[in-house]
Amino acid sequence: MRSETQTAPPSKKMLWAGRIISGLAVLILLFSGSLKLFKLPAVIQEFTRLGYPDGAYLRIGIIEISCTVIYAIPQTSILGAVLLTGYLGGAVATHVRIGDPFFNPLLPALLVWLGLFLRDDRLRALLPLRS
Repeated sequence: MRSETQTAPPSKKMLWAGRIISGLAVLILLFSGSLKLFKLPAVIQEFTRLGYPDGAYLRIGIIEISCTVIYAIPQTSILGAVLLTGYLGGAVATHVRIGDPFFNPLLPALLVWLGLFLRDDRLRALLPLRS
């Protein structure tokens, strides 16, 4: 059953801006997740500094890549955005807990939702901006 609230499809500029922003978020998150899978000494050292047990970086990298792939598929992009929000929210909380700046996990989260908002009329119908 379709909702009575309908929005106009995005303009071509809005659609492409959303695709580019979403693509940038996907690239950032896939790069971040793949670094965790390679077991680089710098990644292991950072996870130790953040207070995670040995080997957690592998599981976290798999979760990050999985959520990103779900986001990259148009039919499941909203679910992917919700999952990435939870994942990146945990990353923000980790940095806040130890007193680090939390901009690095916050930026991809903002890009995920901005890109999705610009390219998905269902999301704009759910969260309309008023002028």
